[in-house]
Amino acid sequence: MIANLLLLLTAAIWGFGFVAQVLGMNYLEPFAFIGARFMLGALSLIPVLWFMHRRNPGAQVRIGYFLYASCSLGVILFVASSFQQVGLLYTTASNAGFITGMYMIFVPIFGLMIGMATGWITWVGCLVAALGLYLLGVNDQYQMGYGDLLQLVGASVWALHILAIDHFAKHAPGVQLAFGQFFVCSVLGILVSTSVAGESTTKTQLWDAGPTLVYAGIITVGVAYTLQIVAQADANPVHAGIILSLEAVFGAIGGYWLLDEWLNSRQMLGCALMLLGMIMSQLAPAADEA
Repeated sequence: MIANLLLLLTAAIWGFGFVAQVLGMNYLEPFAFIGARFMLGALSLIPVLWFMHRRNPGAQVRIGYFLYASCSLGVILFVASSFQQVGLLYTTASNAGFITGMYMIFVPIFGLMIGMATGWITWVGCLVAALGLYLLGVNDQYQMGYGDLLQLVGASVWALHILAIDHFAKHAPGVQLAFGQFFVCSVLGILVSTSVAGESTTKTQLWDAGPTLVYAGIITVGVAYTLQIVAQADANPVHAGIILSLEAVFGAIGGYWLLDEWLNSRQMLGCALMLLGMIMSQLAPAADEA
């Protein structure tokens, strides 16, 4: 019960993180926000790394592998975050939360490419979620919005990120990899912001964006990531996936409560179908084992 409650808190933190990302762009442009957010996230993990080192001072780190894994994960994380952050310029936090949650559908689909088995329940869940995505994302002319399309592409990259973490975490501690990928993602965000996107960022802008950066960087990245690690050590993995999928619901609640975002009846039905599809994709492993 405690583990499930911690996972529910994690989902709530992540869901409200979409609101912080939207509000943060009132002061910072997308890539500057990414750079600042993930730098704070990396710094917030330093106390955790220090605590882990104190508990196990003799642990060895393979520097070469750590750098390779951190760079690989950091690049994927940056691409996924870029689609998500830029997409939020053109869509709502509610839509972004539910569409990003589609990564739970993409993971088993992409897993087929590396030999992971996928049961029939997953495919049914994919169809249900796809119908929900259509109802959520299309406008009155039945055209998908530009921002929603960016979120969908981002969701596919988030799925690749999860598969990459599953690969690299077998050979390196998770918290160390988290720190490395957050740092690499931050550096890429800063480089793209200053040299490619031509964004101009001042100290005043960073200060004004401070509260949203603290939440999006320290709370959603450092705190929620640590809560997830602690909780999943004692939680059923299928239950964990279902609870974490509620991130999308909390994103919609945050959008309604803090950003005055409204969903019409068609969009609410789409959200419900997407959530059902996500849950079905998490129930599939349990059904395959039965």
